[in-house]
Amino acid sequence: MATAATTARPGLVLADLLPASRVRDIALVAGGAALTGIAAQIAVPVPGSPVPVTGQTFAALLVGTALGAGRGFLSLALYALVGMAGVPWFAEGGSGVSAPSFGYVIGMLLAATAVGALARRGADRSPLRMAGAMVLGEAVIYAVGVPYLALAADMSLTAAIAAGLTPFLLGDALKAALAMGALPLAWKLTKRD
Repeated sequence: MATAATTARPGLVLADLLPASRVRDIALVAGGAALTGIAAQIAVPVPGSPVPVTGQTFAALLVGTALGAGRGFLSLALYALVGMAGVPWFAEGGSGVSAPSFGYVIGMLLAATAVGALARRGADRSPLRMAGAMVLGEAVIYAVGVPYLALAADMSLTAAIAAGLTPFLLGDALKAALAMGALPLAWKLTKRD
């Protein structure tokens, strides 16, 4: 028989399983920003696109899901602000707002917030719900990133879609599949799902 003490409430995210403190929250926010910055350095150029395939979108969505909407937002805001200040931890060691891919960074901030809110509602507890959260998160990233790419690179929207969306769909499906297994498994390992 499960008790309330051993069963996670839908309002919890994985980070909430750690002992609560302000230090914990600061460490989680800074750690999520650092993880995203490190994952951004895993970059593979895409022929014909100024935007590479990176690990940063996957990291941003995992950060949002694991930390929840508030800490996920703060973590990606810290990532964006530090990169805007000149730390070269955007994709391929970039920084600043002038890069054509900066719109994706803004999209990741919004997406981390959205998937974090969904995780608080239990979206990270099952593979199917996790897939839906990841698809929504990716859609948010592209909804901001592709138009920004079109403006920053002086492209038509059709060209921006061809360069900044289409080549990434297969990789995003693989990232979603990884998340579909990883987060529900993490809950099972805590024996609190």
